[in-house]
Amino acid sequence: MDNVALITNKYKVLSERLDEATLRLWAAVEAQSLGRGGVSTVAKAIGISRATIYAGLSELDSLELAPVNPSVPKSRVRNPGGGRKRLVDKDPSLPQDLEKLVDIDSRGDPMSLLRWTCKSTPRLAKELEKQGHKVSQRTVCDLLTGTGYSLQSTRKTHEGGKHPDRDAQFQHIAHQVASYQTVGDPVISVDTKKKELIGDFKNGGQEWKLKGKPEEVRVYDFIDAELGKMAPYGVYDLIANQGWVSAGIDHDTAEFAIESIRRWWQEMGKPLYASAKNLLITADCGGSNGYRVRLWRLQLQKLADEIGLTIQVCHFPPGTSKWNKIEHRMFCHITQNWRGRPLLSREVVVNLIGNTTTVEGLKIQAKLDENLYEAGIKVSDQELAEVTIKCDAFHGEWNYKIMPRTP
Repeated sequence: MDNVALITNKYKVLSERLDEATLRLWAAVEAQSLGRGGVSTVAKAIGISRATIYAGLSELDSLELAPVNPSVPKSRVRNPGGGRKRLVDKDPSLPQDLEKLVDIDSRGDPMSLLRWTCKSTPRLAKELEKQGHKVSQRTVCDLLTGTGYSLQSTRKTHEGGKHPDRDAQFQHIAHQVASYQTVGDPVISVDTKKKELIGDFKNGGQEWKLKGKPEEVRVYDFIDAELGKMAPYGVYDLIANQGWVSAGIDHDTAEFAIESIRRWWQEMGKPLYASAKNLLITADCGGSNGYRVRLWRLQLQKLADEIGLTIQVCHFPPGTSKWNKIEHRMFCHITQNWRGRPLLSREVVVNLIGNTTTVEGLKIQAKLDENLYEAGIKVSDQELAEVTIKCDAFHGEWNYKIMPRTP
């Protein structure tokens, strides 16, 4: 149980038995025992103001406790009705005016200048003062918290146009993956990680360093003419929890994608699945391995002919690339492994990728691919017609098999 819940439970038991002065002192003692951040924790737990807790701490430090007034009942330390009135009691329209400022679109004036500025508590307090309210920034913060508002960032939930067969395609992919796993045939998830600048550039995240000695990098992210960028193409084996990454230095084309899969098969796949007859690939619907890319299918045919496997491909529907397994089972761990480190050279990138592991046993091999891949290669109708492809009855553009043309 965390400190907030623990103190809340104590307060529920003691609140009816403590007068104001004793409650203030008890809250101060609890805050003092928690150390740094104790005042905020206690204030959050029992709904008492931080100023009251600080007053209790001052009393503890000076040992000047408030004298008992014999004319006031023991259960109280002031006469009924004593103390300062709450601001919302003196100014009943304050909460409503504040809510109009915060939620301008539905309740307030859509032409308000506040719509185009940061709605911080000092700015909100200033706007309320212009309307005749006497209110501080701290009171605005308390009022917002009390009415269910909190500081929040945006959340990625809109995926664009939702395809009507999206869920059905997910189920189709899951069924195919399960059937391959049952017979022990390989299932891989493929994708290209975002291109990375090579050189002493800032990389997101933090790494342990001596205080005041951060690693210095360039101020501006202008591409280095000599080192350029690197496009890591990944292949993730869903069954073995292993991955392969080809660190390309040229264009991210379908040729590069298939070469990466070829290298995975030669280095990692074939030793594990020597008796396999089929290979299932799950991929995004766009990019170098997109379902509309003719060169992707042509190169898949060449790969099938070389390795002698029937290659089945299932593409995720548009706008659902984040559901591709490689994203959250491999790429995210690579990003975590090189957080806060500038990618100074191609060798650094390969080593950082290759040394990425997880407690679940993920292992990754990475190699530099220095081949050059021509962009914009056109595939004729005749070349495409020579691909021995069999499309599924359900969304054949997303789900298809390519058979080897030789035994």
